[in-house]
Amino acid sequence: MSATYLYRYQALVRSVYDGDTITADVDLGMHVWIHNVKIRLARINAPEVRGTEREAGRAARDWLREKIQGQQIMIETKKDKKGKYGRYLAEIWYDGQNLNDTLVTVGHASYQDY
Repeated sequence: MSATYLYRYQALVRSVYDGDTITADVDLGMHVWIHNVKIRLARINAPEVRGTEREAGRAARDWLREKIQGQQIMIETKKDKKGKYGRYLAEIWYDGQNLNDTLVTVGHASYQDY
Protein backbone atom coordinates (compact mmCIF):
# COMPACT_ATOMS: atom_id res chain seq x y z
CA MET A 1 0.00 0.00 0.00
CA SER A 2 1.27 3.42 -0.89
CA ALA A 3 2.18 5.59 2.10
CA THR A 4 -0.07 8.38 0.81
CA TYR A 5 -3.18 6.18 0.96
CA LEU A 6 -4.60 5.99 4.44
CA TYR A 7 -7.76 3.90 4.18
CA ARG A 8 -8.44 0.48 2.66
CA TYR A 9 -11.89 -0.96 2.14
CA GLN A 10 -13.47 -3.99 0.55
CA ALA A 11 -16.12 -3.00 -1.98
CA LEU A 12 -18.61 -4.66 -4.30
CA VAL A 13 -18.68 -3.12 -7.78
CA ARG A 14 -22.24 -2.28 -8.81
CA SER A 15 -21.50 -0.60 -12.13
CA VAL A 16 -18.72 0.71 -14.32
CA TYR A 17 -19.59 4.02 -15.97
CA ASP A 18 -16.40 4.44 -17.95
CA GLY A 19 -12.71 3.58 -17.79
CA ASP A 20 -12.10 5.71 -14.72
CA THR A 21 -15.43 5.87 -12.85
CA ILE A 22 -17.29 3.12 -10.98
CA THR A 23 -20.14 2.83 -8.48
CA ALA A 24 -19.64 0.46 -5.56
CA ASP A 25 -21.03 -0.61 -2.21
CA VAL A 26 -18.24 -0.06 0.31
CA ASP A 27 -17.78 -2.19 3.44
CA LEU A 28 -16.71 0.16 6.23
CA GLY A 29 -16.38 -2.70 8.74
CA MET A 30 -18.41 -3.78 11.76
CA HIS A 31 -21.43 -4.52 9.52
CA VAL A 32 -21.55 -0.94 8.23
CA TRP A 33 -21.90 -0.39 4.49
CA ILE A 34 -22.25 2.70 2.35
CA HIS A 35 -24.09 2.02 -0.88
CA ASN A 36 -23.83 3.47 -4.38
CA VAL A 37 -20.57 5.34 -3.82
CA LYS A 38 -19.19 7.03 -6.95
CA ILE A 39 -15.45 6.37 -7.20
CA ARG A 40 -12.99 8.00 -9.58
CA LEU A 41 -9.83 6.03 -10.24
CA ALA A 42 -7.00 8.21 -8.96
CA ARG A 43 -4.02 9.40 -11.02
CA ILE A 44 -5.44 8.35 -14.39
CA ASN A 45 -7.72 9.61 -17.13
CA ALA A 46 -9.57 7.37 -19.56
CA PRO A 47 -11.33 8.53 -22.75
CA GLU A 48 -14.96 9.63 -22.45
CA VAL A 49 -17.77 7.33 -23.57
CA ARG A 50 -19.39 10.23 -25.46
CA GLY A 51 -18.18 12.65 -28.07
CA THR A 52 -15.07 12.30 -30.20
CA GLU A 53 -13.47 9.78 -27.80
CA ARG A 54 -16.52 7.51 -27.87
CA GLU A 55 -14.93 4.41 -29.42
CA ALA A 56 -11.85 4.45 -27.16
CA GLY A 57 -14.01 5.35 -24.16
CA ARG A 58 -16.31 2.40 -24.69
CA ALA A 59 -13.33 0.08 -25.13
CA ALA A 60 -11.87 1.26 -21.79
CA ARG A 61 -15.25 0.93 -20.06
CA ASP A 62 -15.83 -2.55 -21.47
CA TRP A 63 -12.35 -3.72 -20.45
CA LEU A 64 -12.90 -2.54 -16.88
CA ARG A 65 -16.45 -3.97 -16.76
CA GLU A 66 -15.17 -7.35 -17.88
CA LYS A 67 -12.69 -7.35 -14.99
CA ILE A 68 -14.68 -6.04 -12.03
CA GLN A 69 -18.45 -5.71 -12.68
CA GLY A 70 -20.14 -7.53 -9.77
CA GLN A 71 -16.80 -8.39 -8.18
CA GLN A 72 -15.28 -7.73 -4.77
CA ILE A 73 -12.41 -5.26 -5.00
CA MET A 74 -10.11 -3.45 -2.59
CA ILE A 75 -10.01 0.32 -2.67
CA GLU A 76 -7.42 2.63 -1.15
CA THR A 77 -8.39 6.23 -0.50
CA LYS A 78 -7.11 9.35 1.13
CA LYS A 79 -9.37 10.51 3.94
CA ASP A 80 -12.34 12.35 2.47
CA LYS A 81 -10.42 13.14 -0.76
CA LYS A 82 -12.82 13.90 -3.61
CA GLY A 83 -12.34 15.13 -7.14
CA LYS A 84 -14.02 18.15 -8.69
CA TYR A 85 -17.22 16.22 -9.46
CA GLY A 86 -17.63 14.94 -5.88
CA ARG A 87 -16.39 11.39 -6.51
CA TYR A 88 -14.03 9.75 -4.07
CA LEU A 89 -10.55 9.28 -5.53
CA ALA A 90 -9.19 5.76 -5.11
CA GLU A 91 -6.70 3.17 -6.18
CA ILE A 92 -8.59 0.04 -7.25
CA TRP A 93 -7.14 -3.41 -6.58
CA TYR A 94 -8.49 -6.66 -8.00
CA ASP A 95 -6.87 -10.06 -7.91
CA GLY A 96 -3.62 -8.54 -6.59
CA GLN A 97 -3.42 -6.05 -9.45
CA ASN A 98 -3.62 -2.24 -9.28
CA LEU A 99 -6.16 -1.56 -12.02
CA ASN A 100 -5.35 2.15 -12.18
CA ASP A 101 -1.85 1.26 -13.38
CA THR A 102 -3.05 -1.68 -15.48
CA LEU A 103 -5.47 0.53 -17.44
CA VAL A 104 -2.49 2.69 -18.42
CA THR A 105 -0.31 -0.33 -19.23
CA VAL A 106 -2.90 -1.86 -21.58
CA GLY A 107 -3.47 1.50 -23.31
CA HIS A 108 -6.97 2.38 -22.04
CA ALA A 109 -5.90 5.37 -19.90
CA SER A 110 -3.05 7.77 -19.29
CA TYR A 111 -1.55 9.17 -16.10
CA GLN A 112 -2.82 12.58 -15.12
CA ASP A 113 -2.53 14.94 -12.19
CA TYR A 114 -5.77 16.58 -11.17
